[in-house]
Amino acid sequence: MFDVNILREEPNRLMYEKEFYGREIMNVIACEGRERVERPETYKQWQVRNMKAGFRQHPLDTELMEKMRLNVNTHYHKDFLINVDGCWALQGWKGRIIFAMSAWVPS
Repeated sequence: MFDVNILREEPNRLMYEKEFYGREIMNVIACEGRERVERPETYKQWQVRNMKAGFRQHPLDTELMEKMRLNVNTHYHKDFLINVDGCWALQGWKGRIIFAMSAWVPS
């Protein structure tokens, strides 16, 4: 995604890749057992976890989602996507989900 949208020499890109992706990559490649601090889970796994903890999903604002989709389709690269799955707002690149967002309230 960065290669298509941001020059490789861009200082902000270099900083983001070092600080965010570097830490993520190190965690996945070099850390096992207790040393591994993050384990990627799908948004559906989080849904089950949150429901077991006594929360319920708050519905998305359909008008807001349509505005977001229009904004992405109008101003962003053609491979960015905004989609909805139930009460989840999904952001992605080339068909792959990168972020899933939702709102939760106590049951």
